[in-house]
Amino acid sequence: LWGIPLLHTEGDERTDVILGKFLKARDFKVSQALAMLKNCVLWRKSFKADEILDEELGADFDGMAFMFGEDKEGHPVCYNVFGVLQDKDLYSKVFGDDAARFLRWRVQLQEKGVKMLKLEPSTPNALLQVIDLKNAPWPAKKVRSVLLKAISLLQDNYPELVIKNVFINVPWYYSAVFSLLSPFLTQHQKNKFVVTRLGKSTEALFKLISPEKVPIQYGGLGRAGDDEFSGADAPVTELPIKAGEKKTVELAVTTGGSSITWDLVVVGSEVSYGAEFQPDQEGGYTTIIEKTKKISAQLEEPIRNSFKASEPGKVVLSIDNSLSKKKKSVVYRHIVKAA
Repeated sequence: LWGIPLLHTEGDERTDVILGKFLKARDFKVSQALAMLKNCVLWRKSFKADEILDEELGADFDGMAFMFGEDKEGHPVCYNVFGVLQDKDLYSKVFGDDAARFLRWRVQLQEKGVKMLKLEPSTPNALLQVIDLKNAPWPAKKVRSVLLKAISLLQDNYPELVIKNVFINVPWYYSAVFSLLSPFLTQHQKNKFVVTRLGKSTEALFKLISPEKVPIQYGGLGRAGDDEFSGADAPVTELPIKAGEKKTVELAVTTGGSSITWDLVVVGSEVSYGAEFQPDQEGGYTTIIEKTKKISAQLEEPIRNSFKASEPGKVVLSIDNSLSKKKKSVVYRHIVKAA
């Protein structure tokens, strides 16, 4: 499976990793695990799963899921986006005549994820799944049917290859779907579920994934194809802010002519934010970089700004939560580049 021999005679230490996944999926009942393994091998042959990475399945479903970064333990993260099904054409393809092609596309994505794993002992050898249900369609019968088929297919043929399923932006009406899924899941599988209601998604993701590796559309600092901070010593800091509190963050610029860039995102709800440069020289003029304005967790992307300092000093970021009765937090990082 996945280029890994299933017999110990080959001397590949990854064999134990693969066999262990099937055993764990069947509560270490050997006969059941062996039956599962046999069925998986037969399915891969009939489904032509080993050839699926070379298939061109079109770009119709690409907006439904994507791989981005890894969690704090090094597991690659797959984001599944159900809100795109608001598009009627896509909806009719996924739950209509193109349902079979959609399943092949989803298996192809799973194979891409597995290919990212080393599947060696003592290494992260599973994926983290994030399922975004914001604006997801009403779970009609045909929707449930396709979803159950996809879940069953992945569970039966990719055992223990998902470390956790994190459901975010969950509408109230999807509680019925979870009830429907429950009989098809073992308690072990249910323990992998994390369900987060609307408005709490960013906090839930930050518990599992470092903010710089969470995509900007989910309240993180991660931007696809962005290299502004790559390879730089730019640790991410989370600053809690109590209700009614105002705080400042000082970012030092020690050399004149240097450029400073910072990212900042608010977790929770609305705060007021501003930025200014204060020179070290006594009597120097303060420069307003950004006038104070209200920002919220619903921003399409985090704040990113840059400033070139003509002299040594500091950029001061002000975060004002004084009018709120709720605690917030801001997450930020910065980098200084010499002239």
